[in-house]
Order: sequence, then structure tokens, then C-alpha cells
Amino acid sequence: MSSVSHSAVETLHHRVLGHLQHLYPEQSADAILAQLMSTMRLDRAVEQPTPHGNLWDQADIIAITYGDSIRSADEKPLQTLHRFFNRHLRGSINGIHILPFFPWSSDDGFSVIDYTSVNEGLGDWRDIKAIARDYNLMADLVINHCSARSRWFENFKARLDPGQDYFVEADAGTDLSRVVRPRTSPLLKAVETLAGQRHVWCTFSHDQVDLNFRNPAVLIEFARIIRQYLDAGVKLFRLDAIAFLWKDPTTSSINLPETHEMVRLLRTLIEHCDKNAIIITETNIPNRENLAYFGNANEAHVIYNFSLPPLLLHALVCGDARHLKTWMMSMPPAQNGTAYLNFLASHDGIGLRPAEGLLSTEEIDRLAGLMQRFGGRISWRALESGENRPYEINIALFDALKGTLACADDGLQLERFICAHTIMLALEGIPAFYIHSLFGTRNDYQRLEHTSQNRSINRHQWDIGRLEAALSDPDGQHREVFERLQTMITIRRGQAAFHPNATQFTMHVGSAIFAFWRQSSNRGQSIFCLHNISDVTQTVPLADINLIELDDWHDLISGERYSNLQDTITLRPYQCVWISNR
Repeated sequence: MSSVSHSAVETLHHRVLGHLQHLYPEQSADAILAQLMSTMRLDRAVEQPTPHGNLWDQADIIAITYGDSIRSADEKPLQTLHRFFNRHLRGSINGIHILPFFPWSSDDGFSVIDYTSVNEGLGDWRDIKAIARDYNLMADLVINHCSARSRWFENFKARLDPGQDYFVEADAGTDLSRVVRPRTSPLLKAVETLAGQRHVWCTFSHDQVDLNFRNPAVLIEFARIIRQYLDAGVKLFRLDAIAFLWKDPTTSSINLPETHEMVRLLRTLIEHCDKNAIIITETNIPNRENLAYFGNANEAHVIYNFSLPPLLLHALVCGDARHLKTWMMSMPPAQNGTAYLNFLASHDGIGLRPAEGLLSTEEIDRLAGLMQRFGGRISWRALESGENRPYEINIALFDALKGTLACADDGLQLERFICAHTIMLALEGIPAFYIHSLFGTRNDYQRLEHTSQNRSINRHQWDIGRLEAALSDPDGQHREVFERLQTMITIRRGQAAFHPNATQFTMHVGSAIFAFWRQSSNRGQSIFCLHNISDVTQTVPLADINLIELDDWHDLISGERYSNLQDTITLRPYQCVWISNR
């Protein structure tokens, strides 16, 4: 081993030891360290991550999909998905987040039975590796809980290893009133074991039993899982429900210091295995708490911009961007080496907790009521007081934008939908499209009725033949959505000012226009992004935008040139312009 690599290993050991001493002060950190290094093969080779290095640029676009969102009768769904992306999206999408592709018992994959296997109904590890060769692959590390049908939990009940001490237990009489809940179900589940009745902690459902990371053996298990995913080509690790990881019944048990320390530890381990690997934290919580997962550029590389979906939806159905602008002005620029992940729709729905403190209770209730009128459903959470509050809107995004508070169906649904995604593509951060947004998929009431789960309304499964036909129909809504979004993605990928870390400033040109300025890191390109988020035509004097007269300005979307800077721009309802000097 060279002196350089020896030094790198020593430095890594010192860092990991510091994390472990914080997490496990009463145990031998040296012994845990040795196991971690061996399990992740960091005792053989160490990569040197670049501090504050950006592992992304403006060409990076991610698609979010289930492994079986597109199906064919004659092949495994992962093969169908891969084939579809290669045929239709290879030039525009370069990252794929495949939602949990493991054997599972509930929650459409997020109740994992076996982390080390691919669900045989989807395919196998060869299919995962094939996709990873063509795309930047994101996989879920469902780290807070596992299935009550897993081998670990069966061993817990039988008092066998591994598993008998892998889960969080609490006495039935413990005061748990301070614990933050994302659901209305009881927190504790009574379980009969060979040692008698035990009560296990279930943050999300009684089929999803929370893992006990106070036991370092659980950490070692997940180090083994992470190493396997790296070997399969996974580049982006989504830490699912990470905010709830560490439990302390005397606290809220969310966002605890130990949870942040665990994220720092996982990042240290993963990026020293692969310096290009990326950690993404899934923390569907109020905005300020979410931002804390950047740490000091030593926790998540990327965090979800969870406040964007509810705020942008609210702006578009109200025709008023004031709350959206207030939030945007409060958002710190992501320092180099970190980035926001921007999305508008997901497999879950539109979370409302990230809008708390940004929208009033009345505004949230009004928005939830409108979405119900548009065919959506509302999922609830329990407060300490016993009151239930809206937690999440479950609806297909295309249906969510069918109208406004003033008019339920004004014929402007498609324009609103394209406007929403045009805004997302222009914002600071990495854009991520839920696969059904790419097609303008509608609410799936049949699937909702079949599962009785609210989230199923936005988890449609396309037959590939029907999807191909829909995308070939020259008069169809699905084709128009797909082609227009593809056009916007192509434009975005060619602009240096749309780098995820390029400068961004909010502009003020009226409450009906959401406007901001992006500038490339070398200051060579400026793009002034103006989006009419209302159903009324708006005019903006070019003088209000403060364009530099010596530059040649044009709209990247329409191609229109602006030679007279004393003119005005007229924006039709939901029209967008990206005014660039390059």
C-alpha cells in the first residue's frame, strides 16, 4: 500500500471513528470500525471524494418510476422499462430512480422483506445492472423500517439471530405523546414472541417495523446492503424516511442529533467506496428542518425540495405567486457539492407538511378541498392533541391542475401543467419527473378501488402497447404532454445558466408572474425566467427586467428576439419565457 493510500485510510478511519464514538459511546468503536471497513471493503481500497465538488450539471434529469410502471406480457417489467427508456428517453433523461424493487409485503415496495434480492416479478440483478450501465441509477435504502414478514422480524419473534435485537421496543405504558407521527395508526404494535408479548415501534404501519440503530449490528447489516448496491451499479442512494431513524421516547423522535450523525457516517462510508456516489435524504418535513440535512456539506449531497410541489400548486390554482416568491427568497443557495432535487409529483403524493409555516392553515385546507373536488384524496396525520390534519394530497398532477379556485375546468389544464414543469426545469437544482407526469397520466380510480390505498390513485401501470399507441396519437393529450416536456428538457440541458448550482435571484414583476434570474458560474450567460401563473394575460415592460442593452436577447422557448428594450412582453395565461443572452 502506498504512503498516499495509507494516509487516506488513516484519515478515513479517524473520521469514521468519530462518528461511531458519537453514536455508540458505551461500546467499542474500534470493533465496530473494523467490521464496517471489512464489510464495505474499505480495508482494501479507498476513493478520495472531492470536497465541495459538484457531481451534476444542467444535463442531469431524473425520472422517478416503479419497476413495473410500464408492463408487457412477454418480458419482465424491468426489461420493458429499460427498453422504453432507451427508445423514447435516452436523449433527455440520464437518471432513473427505480422505487423499491425488492420483495415486499405492503406500501408498494416500502415494506421490504429482503433487501438483498430483486422482486422476481420485476426481474433480477442482471436487469438492474443493465439499467445502471445506461443510466445513473437511484435506489431506495429503506432504512427506517422493514417488513413484519422479513426474516429479521421472524427471528425477533423466535428470539433468534440475526433479528432478535434488531427492532425498537417500548413498554406499553410509556408516554409517547411527544413523538411526531406521520400517520394516524397506533405507534406501538403488540407482538407475541417466545419471550412473551413485546411492543414494537411502527412509525408508518404495523407491517413496517422500525429498526433499532442503537444496535450497531443493524448498522453493519446496512453496510453490507449498501456494498451490494454499489456493486450492482447504484450511484444515488435515497435514504427513505431517514428523519425518523433514531428513537428516544422522551423526545419527538424526529431529526434527532444521532440521525444527522448517522447520515454523516453513511455519506463518509459511501463516498469513500465510490467518490461519484450521491446521498439523497427523503425528509418530508417542514422546510427549515429539511434544509438541515445538508449539514455543512457533509450530510446529504442532495435534498428534496419538498416545499416546491404544494407551493407551486397553490400558486397556479390561485393565480398568485406571493407565497412562492417569499419561500424562494428565504431559500439559501446550495453551496457547491450540494444541490436541491426539484420535483412536482411523486409516487406518494403532494406533501402538505412542507407547506406549514409557508401557507396558512386556511390556505392548506382550501387547497386540500379543491383537490378533493378534482377527484383526489387526502391522507391524514395525528397531532399530539388528537386532532387529524391533512398530511398529503393524493392525486395525479395532471388532474390537480385541471382548474383553479375560481373555475373548476377552464380549458387551460394542459397549459397550467406545462407551465408548472417549465418552472421546475428553470429553478436552481436537479429536476426530477415522476414518470406519469411525462405522459400526463390521469387519476387511476380502478387501482384506487382495488387497493383501497389513497396513494394508488397516482400509481397507474401502463401496458406498453397502449402507452406506445397513446404517444403516437397526433391528436392525443398524452403525446402533446410528452413532446412538449421533451422540448423543454432539451432546451434546459443546453444552458450553462441552468446548472443546478448557478446563481438564482428572485424578481418582482407582479404577483401573477413568478420570475427569477439565473446566471452561469462564469457569468457568461444570463436567463431571465418569467412565468405567468395566472389565467389572465399579463404584460411586462422589458425595462422592468433590467436587460443589458449591449447583449442580444431572445426567448429560448419561442425564439422571439428582443431588439427594442423599451417594448413590453405580453404573456398569455400560463405562458413562459426564458430570455437569454446566449
